[in-house]
Amino acid sequence: MIIAVDGPAASGKGTLAKKIASHLGLPHLDTGLLYRAAARALMEHGHELGDKDAAVRAARSLSLCGLDENELRGNEMAEAASIVGAIPEVRAALSDLQRAFACRPGGAVLDGRDIGTVICPEACPKIFVTASAEVRARRRTLELRARGEEADYAAVLAEIRNRDARDQNRSAAPLRPAKDAIVLDTTELDIAGAFNAALAIIARYQSGSPPRAAPPAAPSRLDPLLRS
Repeated sequence: MIIAVDGPAASGKGTLAKKIASHLGLPHLDTGLLYRAAARALMEHGHELGDKDAAVRAARSLSLCGLDENELRGNEMAEAASIVGAIPEVRAALSDLQRAFACRPGGAVLDGRDIGTVICPEACPKIFVTASAEVRARRRTLELRARGEEADYAAVLAEIRNRDARDQNRSAAPLRPAKDAIVLDTTELDIAGAFNAALAIIARYQSGSPPRAAPPAAPSRLDPLLRS
């Protein structure tokens, strides 16, 4: 079983994908870390984030081993990854690495922005996690402050909207739900509520009765979904 979990920044897709993988005993890949790692390599070697040739070399040199999640978190890396990820050649260079992970025996859970549309169009189910920009900005602000970083809500909201526009309008693999994806809106859901809704979607697919939309869930307290 290959499960694709896509969505915009701070929608909660990373936290959700990780919980799904743990629950089902499947390996999990946060594909955004690959773009962050490529961006960090550029920055460490003094290259501009828009340097296509250097970015492609960095992407091709990456390995799934040795990715330090803690070093790759933070607002600066998120913005840098969004810029690097808009380069079509970089996305192409990282495609095989992601597909190889997805094709492991037994399957895998991958989260990102183009898993269901480009990397694993054969994935089943495909869940597109979303939330309002305001709620996502609140979550990201809480995350950054929890990490000891200064974060202004208004500035974070502007960055979220800018990143959405960049992700949705890039020429390669623009952010959008796959035609057969189930959209899961987490605006009014905490982590437990989103997880239960996702498990219900997966259970329907496993039973051979894929839902047309995410199952309804009662609004619950907006605990921060800390990773996108």
